[in-house]
Amino acid sequence: MDSYQEIARRIAKIILSPDSAIGVIDGVLSVSKDMGYLAFGFIDTDTRYQRETEKIRMLTAIKHGLLDHHNFIKTIETVLNNFNKFVPETRQNAIYSKIIASVAGRTITNSMIAGRIATAIAQRSSFLITLRGGIIGNSLLIGGMVERCIYTSQRLQQYNPDIYHALRYRNYDLLYFLVEPALNPFVEALKVKNTQGQPAFEKILSMVEKEINAKR
Repeated sequence: MDSYQEIARRIAKIILSPDSAIGVIDGVLSVSKDMGYLAFGFIDTDTRYQRETEKIRMLTAIKHGLLDHHNFIKTIETVLNNFNKFVPETRQNAIYSKIIASVAGRTITNSMIAGRIATAIAQRSSFLITLRGGIIGNSLLIGGMVERCIYTSQRLQQYNPDIYHALRYRNYDLLYFLVEPALNPFVEALKVKNTQGQPAFEKILSMVEKEINAKR
């Protein structure tokens, strides 16, 4: 896990400039990484049955439109909304007031900030556009990419069960590996909250506020 300061810096960067997440998401496509997962999946006989079951779930979800545009947005929104619900309203105002003006109430703030970031990432990332186009979508079911998808979902389940179950409800956990580079600092901050308590989480939020104020 990164330091508090590094987590805060990365969160502030995404909030201030959602476009900054596009580059890291476009970098998700990595043949060498997929080959590594493919090799590991071959020797990992202990979880083979479980992974075969997950592949069936993935195939079914894709047939029912998992790769549709709105599902990428909902995957991102789900994580961000889970993050924001633990951010005190006064802190939300301090962090988001310069970004979204004239917003009253936590629910509206959460929805607007999550939607703004999610839409910017999902609409402009060439990787997600290509995936929705079907070229990569078809290959998602073969090779190492499917193994990476499943192992990332399993890792998230162990690292942050709350986020995993929130995503798993609509099979969004199967898309998480595509947006993990952008959402990881938010998940790490929630991990701090779960393991070290709300005061530690709010310490990160204070650093986020300082980062945002320093850059505006």
